Amino acid sequence: MPELRFDDRVAVITGAGRGLGRAYALLLASRGAKVVVNDPGVSLRGDGVDTGPAEEVVKEVAAAGGEAIACTGSVATAEGGRAVIESALDHYGRIDVLVHNAGIHRPAALAEMTYEDFDAVLDVHLRGAFHVVRPAFPSMCEAGYGRIVLTSSIGGLYGNHKVANYAAAKAGVLGLSNVVALEGAEHGVKCNVIVPAAVTRMAEGIDTSAYPPMGPDLAAPAVGWLAHESCSITGEMLVSIAGRVARAFIAETPGVYRPSWSIEQVGEEIAAIRDTGDPWVLPVVPSAHVDHIRNSFAMAAQGGRD
Repeated sequence: MPELRFDDRVAVITGAGRGLGRAYALLLASRGAKVVVNDPGVSLRGDGVDTGPAEEVVKEVAAAGGEAIACTGSVATAEGGRAVIESALDHYGRIDVLVHNAGIHRPAALAEMTYEDFDAVLDVHLRGAFHVVRPAFPSMCEAGYGRIVLTSSIGGLYGNHKVANYAAAKAGVLGLSNVVALEGAEHGVKCNVIVPAAVTRMAEGIDTSAYPPMGPDLAAPAVGWLAHESCSITGEMLVSIAGRVARAFIAETPGVYRPSWSIEQVGEEIAAIRDTGDPWVLPVVPSAHVDHIRNSFAMAAQGGRD
């Protein structure tokens, strides 16, 4: 396969001053993309401002012969998200790729988590995704092309202790991505989710000595492919962890049909209800929502004839 390049493409990457976002920015820039490096340089909790991380990545890109600009606006507000996208449109006249990677971390046990910490995490991860997707999406649709990559987590898929805010935000990203994929399909705009894992500053306090190689560079190629014009999927999730790239997906069991149910019958049938032997895997695009309803109604119609 020839090298996949991003010549003449403009990519906006949020949270690109460190960790995974930095790896994405350096990779896309090395393949010819003009990159908007967005990062306000906040602490892991979201406090403070430091223009240094974004500016340092821009210097790295330039030193390697690439082109990038820094944008230190915060995606935590609608105004900040709009400013991030406008920086690409104002400076480069277009936006082809949007990777929303920015995030903060405020862990706490559920019984102790403050409303402030819950909202602060949602503001960056989930609302932040909307804050950049909303202004970028019309421009992409008008151009007839776009690649959007939103970031979830195994915390969003499976949960974990002390991360109710983070898990809720990352699960919400899945629903947003599905709608972007559906509404963007007719305009050449594809949207997918990356579920990455890497040893970054979010691993502070964790003993990673027994981990296999898990640098951000190892997770970046999956994002690069999702961001490329050759990307053949939309409305899907790719996992990238420790060199493993996989598809994550939502499925349903066929379940059991009855014309009426009692509480006791649900208990009696629970093994058959949960049987995953022949699952439904419904592609978001073009019609998972409709297929779910259609298939369910078909079972009811078939059951009614028996």
